[in-house]
Amino acid sequence: MVNMRSARPEDATAAARIRDAAIARFGAHGYERTTVREIARDAGVSAALVIHHYGSKDGLREACDEWLVAELIEEKAMTAGPAIAETMQRWLDDTEQFQHFIDYFATMLAAGGEGGNRLFDRLLRETATMLEHGVEAGAMHPSSDPEIRALMITINGLAPLLLREQLTRVLGTPFGSAAAARRMTLPTLELYTDGLYTDSKVLDAARAALEGTIDTGKTVRSDKGAGNPNQDPDPPHPSSDISP
Repeated sequence: MVNMRSARPEDATAAARIRDAAIARFGAHGYERTTVREIARDAGVSAALVIHHYGSKDGLREACDEWLVAELIEEKAMTAGPAIAETMQRWLDDTEQFQHFIDYFATMLAAGGEGGNRLFDRLLRETATMLEHGVEAGAMHPSSDPEIRALMITINGLAPLLLREQLTRVLGTPFGSAAAARRMTLPTLELYTDGLYTDSKVLDAARAALEGTIDTGKTVRSDKGAGNPNQDPDPPHPSSDISP
């Protein structure tokens, strides 16, 4: 039997127990290898009650996706407010409580397919909304491309879940442990808060390249279009004096 504590102790209804059992089972064994009967047994209910609450195994998976993404985004959003200290402390002091969440995201995303894509799209959409609210509230800087920034932050957040074995080897402690979380928290926040570079030289150079300019500031003329890295050094000049 797979045991799992709900992130919310008061959430002890039959539907919640089924959801929690499904998250643990799906994360540990994958969607295809998990049966409704196993989930029902772990939750202490009948298979018929699982279907009654969620309609089907796929419906249960969608409910798990929705609930977990809401939990994840809620926790991220809290870090921008006055509850940051309490939130961080709770995550670091009780990392094992969230181990099934980590397993679920890693397993379901790695499996790919329609279900994995649906979960990723949901995460991306909620991340984009969170960032948009952060910009509106003045807590975050606006981006030149909000869609791509949301994509990059989503990828950065998910990468550790899919590379747990490699991270465990490098850190010398299991990813998801309190020790790993404590070591990774500050450097991660430093990267998002202070950035990487001490000045804007790299950003300025990238902007210049994308605008089709060179170091002298003169525009490079090319039939390939602005921003193409393979600019012609001496682009042809159209001339009406030359007959075909």
